[in-house]
Amino acid sequence: MPPRHARQRRVVVTGIGCVTPLGCGAAATWQAAVAGKSGIRPITSFETDGFPVRIAGEVRDELDLGNISRKEARRLDRMIALAVAAAREAVEDADLSQGVDHDRAGVAIGSGIGGLGALEASFDVLARRGPTRISPFMIPMIISNMAGGYVSILHGLRGPNLCHVSACATGAHSIGEAARIIERGDADLMLAGGSEAANTKLGVAGFTAMRALSMRNDDPAAASRPFDVDRDGFVMSEGAAVLVLEEAEAARARGATARAEFLGYGLSADAVHMAIPTEHAEGAQRCMRLALADAELGPTDVDYLNAHATSTPAGDPSEVRAVRSVFESHVNRLAVSATKSMTGHLLGAAGALEALLCVRSLETQTLPPTINLDCPDPECDLDHVANKARETRVDVALSNSFGFGGTNATLIFGRC
Repeated sequence: MPPRHARQRRVVVTGIGCVTPLGCGAAATWQAAVAGKSGIRPITSFETDGFPVRIAGEVRDELDLGNISRKEARRLDRMIALAVAAAREAVEDADLSQGVDHDRAGVAIGSGIGGLGALEASFDVLARRGPTRISPFMIPMIISNMAGGYVSILHGLRGPNLCHVSACATGAHSIGEAARIIERGDADLMLAGGSEAANTKLGVAGFTAMRALSMRNDDPAAASRPFDVDRDGFVMSEGAAVLVLEEAEAARARGATARAEFLGYGLSADAVHMAIPTEHAEGAQRCMRLALADAELGPTDVDYLNAHATSTPAGDPSEVRAVRSVFESHVNRLAVSATKSMTGHLLGAAGALEALLCVRSLETQTLPPTINLDCPDPECDLDHVANKARETRVDVALSNSFGFGGTNATLIFGRC
């Protein structure tokens, strides 16, 4: 892949880490995704009696929090703990034990909702026991930036430390903005991604009230079905994903291996509605075109697109129309998959996880499938890598993330 923007510092991915409903760790998650497995099951984190929606994507395995004591772990909302586990793997994968200037290494880990579990628990304490029994750790447990803050503390990263909150585009915005920080010279290395743990009573009830969630309680594994004519909403999931981004020359100097190159980033707003995209998703179109321009690539240069595709009746065909508008005749040669069919929707962590899966696609020359695509919607007609992974040449991968509030982000990565 030729260097991008000779006037700018190049950015590469040197480490990845995640915890998802498909497994703890990037290897386990990737293996399950390529196998076309679903991580959606009945909810176990709370009693669902009386809930119209009783399914979600949960992280079932025990989290590896390193040397954090049990006492300290109890002071972390699950959103923070998920981020800590994902970041720990990414740091180990990138081997940041030596050759890193910690004054020029930072963190950009966001969350769409924040510490909802800790907030719910605190309201319960307030109602039952009064205001004087609220934990002094409540505020640090619920604020979204504490995931990145805690990761910064654990790994001694003293560079930029910030948190983006942009609903379902959070993870992608975090990665794009972290890359910008490196490109303009404010840091040489950034841990970037997203974390979410909103599978709580309030979270599930709230999204249910919006009529956004699938109610396929009798068949959880088949509930998330992007582009399928029988889709009935998205499936909430928890998890976290973190990428280590580095300036290419600094990474080479310390002997790091580049997994992929960051090529482009676009962002835009629909400026129309809080939750519903326009019919032709003009905001998404602008976002993809901006990312392509930033990467100095044309539509025909893109081999693979990881779609936002949440499995909602309105969102999926809107994105397809946007993709068709941007890629025109090349769309018939563009492979598109919706990995939320397997992972569910990780909300603020979704964009980071899907970026990670794009990196793995570039490394392995394998595309994860769109599962549960039994009866494709004619309005969503694309090459959806249906139901089975595909081995093929992949040099450039694009990932879309769109969030409530009409916020959009597109990331582009290239094979090293």
